[in-house]
Amino acid sequence: MPGSPVILEMINITKRFPGVLALDDVSMSVRAGEVHAISGENGAGKSTLMKVLSGVYPHGSFDGAIEFAGSPARFANIRASEDAGIVIIHQELALVPELSIAENIFLGNEQRRFGVIDWTATNRAAAELMARVGLEEHPETLIKNIGVGKQQLVEIAKALSKNVKLLILDEPTAALNETDSAHLLDLIRGLRGRGITCIMISHKLNEVTAVSDAVTVIRDGRVVETFRADEAPIDEDRIIRGMVGRPLTARFPDHEPNIGPVLLQVEGWTVRHPEVADRYVCKNESFEVRRGEIVGFAGLMGAGRTELARSLFGRSYGIWESGTMRLGDRPIEPRTVEQAISAGLAYVTEDRKVFGLNLLDDVKNTVVSADLARIARLGVIDEQAQFAAAESYRTELRIKAPSVNAGVATLSGGNQQKVVLAKWLFTEPEVLILDEPTRGIDVGAKFEIYRIIGALADAGKAVLVISSELPELLGLSDRIYTIAEGAITGEVSRAEATQENLMRLMTRTTEPAA
Repeated sequence: MPGSPVILEMINITKRFPGVLALDDVSMSVRAGEVHAISGENGAGKSTLMKVLSGVYPHGSFDGAIEFAGSPARFANIRASEDAGIVIIHQELALVPELSIAENIFLGNEQRRFGVIDWTATNRAAAELMARVGLEEHPETLIKNIGVGKQQLVEIAKALSKNVKLLILDEPTAALNETDSAHLLDLIRGLRGRGITCIMISHKLNEVTAVSDAVTVIRDGRVVETFRADEAPIDEDRIIRGMVGRPLTARFPDHEPNIGPVLLQVEGWTVRHPEVADRYVCKNESFEVRRGEIVGFAGLMGAGRTELARSLFGRSYGIWESGTMRLGDRPIEPRTVEQAISAGLAYVTEDRKVFGLNLLDDVKNTVVSADLARIARLGVIDEQAQFAAAESYRTELRIKAPSVNAGVATLSGGNQQKVVLAKWLFTEPEVLILDEPTRGIDVGAKFEIYRIIGALADAGKAVLVISSELPELLGLSDRIYTIAEGAITGEVSRAEATQENLMRLMTRTTEPAA
């Protein structure tokens, strides 16, 4: 905040990994009580810098110095940084699904009386913290029974229980819909009002400009610049120029659709919830996608978009009850993922790290993993063919990896997403379903993904895109369907699509399935 003292100084931070200079002489300062955003492309070094600050990478494993609240900070681990008042909330939330909200808030910091956990005190203290973050749930509710947006609030309540002075949020809204994101940003503003300093890493530049008092841009492990809202307005174009090293004049590649005949046709698709017998996740849904067409699916969190996609892809979610699928002029009935792949379908999941990748594997094995028969000879994998296929996609999709032997876990989020795309392109599908294809990746990598999507459509594929970002759907799609409560509530052409009329259709109430 203007006139506030500096609470954090990171001075000449350099961090090396084998063969990689992740941070190169990085210096930045943060004022007390401000929201300070860190922006940069995937792999720029943002998360590495915050891991240095929070003790994930302990003092001595990097060069440079840290001063926090006027004193040298030499954290040996995360517990040491938390004791000093620094708490980090990672993009992958560290909550235990089978424990309650209250148990998660005080995990490792239990409320004890005479050496025994005092559950009455635990639930009472948890309720007070939950009220501070606007979480209207019972403290004994299990984490697995609340959505991702509410889980983020649990993480912040957990941080508040540790008397946090500096809260680090790594992509806090990446998995949230617009409503939950807006609530979380309001909460961050509220924390600032109570004197809590926040550092936020986010690829959503509209959120960065809306909430930040200062922005530090990092590119290739070095600070490009820091600018403050009290000196000049923070705008997205300036951030983008710093991130990618050039102006990004358009967020979406130029694309002139060449739409052909209907390729995928779904009629009366009805699917029940796998655990709740009287709940339908897909209610008599019908739609079609043409060759060369990019069709968007818009809906609020929980509307049933992912459930529809997974149920189409070999009935991998829910209990199929009725409905038909046609691919071109032939009916198809894929009852397993293997049958779906054979039929010509591919599905890029919304959570690449859980469902899309084996993080213990390398790029080469991952690219061919969905169709091993294609590079097998007499039941044995042809390693030359495997290498050639992986190398071809590495070049075509511009995957930044030292070689196809690199582990996928070592790649940035945007490059991991390209590896997932390569895996499914290798199966040569006719229909490609993309579920949140740009979640958690930067504007430069997004542009590359959009270019790939356009190229697929130009090749005559049918492309379905599910996204929580309405501007993304508006920029990509030739046509958009809206979903609410498991039912398709509208169909909008590109010319008629606006955020307002999409939101109106996304919130339309629906009738239960017959």
